[in-house]
Amino acid sequence: MFGIGYFKAQPTEFVRKVSGGRVKREGQALSFYYRKRTTSIVVVPVSSADAAFVFNEQTGNYQAVTIQGQLTYRIVEPRRTVEMLNYAVEPRKRAYLSQDPERLKQRIVVTVQMETRRQVEGRSLEGVLGNGASISEEVQEEVRSRDLLAPLGVELLSLNFTSVSPNPEVGKALEAEYRETLLRRADEAIYARRAAAVEEEGKIKSNELEGEISLVRERERLIDLEAANDRKKSQAWGERRELEAGFTTRANEMELAPYRDLDPRKVLALAMRDIGNNAGKVGNLNITSEVLADLLQAEGNGAR
Repeated sequence: MFGIGYFKAQPTEFVRKVSGGRVKREGQALSFYYRKRTTSIVVVPVSSADAAFVFNEQTGNYQAVTIQGQLTYRIVEPRRTVEMLNYAVEPRKRAYLSQDPERLKQRIVVTVQMETRRQVEGRSLEGVLGNGASISEEVQEEVRSRDLLAPLGVELLSLNFTSVSPNPEVGKALEAEYRETLLRRADEAIYARRAAAVEEEGKIKSNELEGEISLVRERERLIDLEAANDRKKSQAWGERRELEAGFTTRANEMELAPYRDLDPRKVLALAMRDIGNNAGKVGNLNITSEVLADLLQAEGNGAR
């Protein structure tokens, strides 16, 4: 109404009110009335924003790599930003009047790409593929330490490489090489396990052989002891038999000594009497008259 408008910024917006070529007001989350025909309003978002990127670079050994990632940035000095880029808006629609806000994102991505290229060119393909996270950290640190985004009033909050890959042909070759390496390691592990098993089996057999040798030696020792014991027993039994034979002979001699001076016929008569007294213990005994005559004759001849 009457060419007067009202503008209210969001809490995450830096606003500058320009009228007649001069800055009338500026700050974050401002609200004010303005003349539509003579006032320009600049709005710079100061909240964090994300930007995705894809870089096609070349390593130090002339191999192409594709790096995909995402960065997060925030405008920390909006006054510098509006000096470099046009952030003027159409107040009613809140639409930017130029493409500069999109160009800011492009400039940030290009700055990060230049530093990424410098890091990648100093490494081999293997070094890049295996160190994507460390490279992104180094790029972020370089951008911050060298204030590469300071002229734009921007701070790089984070940088992540989500994918680092070679061209398809090289990727297949690397996959094949890595696969062969894994297979070779697997074979080496199998051989090592077999060798260990053979070694352990050898140790077991050696222990078993030593055990068998010990058993054989123990058996030989026991056999020698048994043989020695048998010899001792045989010797003892022989000595005992000799002693018993000697005792028996002496006993018989002592028992027969009283009959030595007797008449043989009397001795025969005593023998016959003892046989008769022990008839119950005698099975069969046939003494004929001829046998008795022969005994008497033999005894008589012995007496003479």
